Amino acid sequence: MGSYSLLTDMTCDLDAATLELLHVKAIPMAFQLGGSEYNHYPDEREITLEDFYTRLKAGEDAKTSQIAPGVYQEYFEAELKEGKDILYLCFTSGLSGTINTAYLIANQLMDEYPERKIRIVDTLCASVGEGLLVYLVSEKYLAGAQMEELAAWAEDIKKRIRHWFTVEDLYHLKRGGRVSAMEALVGSALKIKPILSVDKEGKLIVVAKERGTKKALAYLMEQLLLNGDNPNESLAVIGHANAPELADAVADMVKSNFPGMKIVISKIGPIIGSHVGAGMCALVFVGKE
Repeated sequence: MGSYSLLTDMTCDLDAATLELLHVKAIPMAFQLGGSEYNHYPDEREITLEDFYTRLKAGEDAKTSQIAPGVYQEYFEAELKEGKDILYLCFTSGLSGTINTAYLIANQLMDEYPERKIRIVDTLCASVGEGLLVYLVSEKYLAGAQMEELAAWAEDIKKRIRHWFTVEDLYHLKRGGRVSAMEALVGSALKIKPILSVDKEGKLIVVAKERGTKKALAYLMEQLLLNGDNPNESLAVIGHANAPELADAVADMVKSNFPGMKIVISKIGPIIGSHVGAGMCALVFVGKE
């Protein structure tokens, strides 16, 4: 800590208390719900997650937006004016073009503040996968790692973040083109739960399908058993979209297999929630080389 600030954005799905503990600042992200526009802040000041999912379940459509240039300008310049360099962990380029705006504004500001540096890391991660990376990077940040050293380490460890999640409602995946209309119709009728992951390019992919929630959650746990890197001495983040009972079920499975593993349960915000719907549950962890 000291000469630079650690920033991320609200696709990390970490709450205000956690971000404060980690000494990380999160840039808000905009979305539309039922014709109104909101910004998702860590403290949910404009709309609570409970209200968001209630309205989503009631049939209101949600759409997300990239971070506007003016927002990057505001958050980046605030740090530069305090004499701080910036290490920014950005939402995957595989799902959004927002990182291009970040580069544009960063280059402009570095021209205006030639003594300062802004280092941007394309996390190739989404939601609590990005959140896990933020956790890991912040540990070294708080321990005093230098910015360039930490940026290089983040570029390496991001390749080992494993994302596994399932969703309750196939409607949102159909709308986003992740499953076909026929797959959504048949899957819903048969209670098929798709298992999704994030590939090496940071893109969302469907990797398996399980019949029923119980089997889907067991699949998530199986991936940790197969691929977790020293789970008893590492961190897992479990995310849920207004489905705490699913998160608790996964946490119980993790604890029974790896009692030494640290577990963080986090709520999925409206930016990711708009694309997966209520009932999504995720398990993310650091995988083996």
